[in-house]
Amino acid sequence: MARALCLGLCLFALTGHVEGQELRYFRIGTGAPETSYFPIGGVIASAVSNPPGARDCNQGGSCGVPGLIALAQTTNGSIDNLTQIAAGNLDSGLCQADIAAAAAKGLPPFDGSRAIPGLRAIANLYQEGVHVVVHADVSIDSVADLKGRRVAIGEKGSDAMVTSLLVLGAYGLNEKRIKPAYLDLADATQKFAAREIDAIITLGSYPIPALVDLASETPIKLVALNDDQASALREANPYLTVDLIPAGAYDGVGSTVTLGIGALWVVDEKLDAELVYELTRALWHKSTRRLLDQAGPVGQKIKLDAALLRLPIPLHPGAARYYAELGKAPVGTSN
Repeated sequence: MARALCLGLCLFALTGHVEGQELRYFRIGTGAPETSYFPIGGVIASAVSNPPGARDCNQGGSCGVPGLIALAQTTNGSIDNLTQIAAGNLDSGLCQADIAAAAAKGLPPFDGSRAIPGLRAIANLYQEGVHVVVHADVSIDSVADLKGRRVAIGEKGSDAMVTSLLVLGAYGLNEKRIKPAYLDLADATQKFAAREIDAIITLGSYPIPALVDLASETPIKLVALNDDQASALREANPYLTVDLIPAGAYDGVGSTVTLGIGALWVVDEKLDAELVYELTRALWHKSTRRLLDQAGPVGQKIKLDAALLRLPIPLHPGAARYYAELGKAPVGTSN
């Protein structure tokens, strides 16, 4: 059972009742507490909440959806969030763009009856970078060089594994052509430091804390994803972008060109259009900017100008109406 995080704003809602104002709870699936999805989901929950009895927005109170209390729930990440949205256990969730695309198209791990063609986007929140981590003293300069190597690709059935296999496939590799280690990032960094594995493939908004800790004790380098294979992968999957992990993000590692994958906020197409319009309005209300900036580097990346870039799934009609009022439309999508 996912653990729900109810912000102080939610607790305030329970102190009073405003006659005639309907109270609604809204569940947002995030990720594990150590991931960027968890705190960002909490910020979004705070921004869109506007419980009965709260001060008016114009008086310094909440500028969220009237009568709404949003709950940011811990989950196992993107795959779990989409599965729970489809089952009606969550109202919305954060997810990787590559996993949203797989769900919409019925690709593994959403093949067959698990496909979610009704998945819709509210926004592309920020980019996460693919990290291919290898030992600094080993001659591995391309993903192709991982053939026959011991590579941590995430736990079986995990978000990380989906992304790892996507990247490996662009270089003609799969689980049979490497020696896969099905590990979470914490275990992978330990085994990497002990030189029990040769590489780690993971996705995250830099700097990833586990990799910062690893690089402080073990010399690493990042493999660039800027060759013909990476370009072909982007062309085949328009939601992928060129990203740059800056020099100094990890000790001893220079700037590295890589692939970027959006972190999306998604809902089911059946969710009420007026509610989604209000959620979108609250997300981009000027009062939310302060909350996002206070959330640190990841929150500071969340910008309206990038909200519609390279969405792998259609916008929800309610969100589309909000953006249309601003004269904005999806750019570079694969819809």
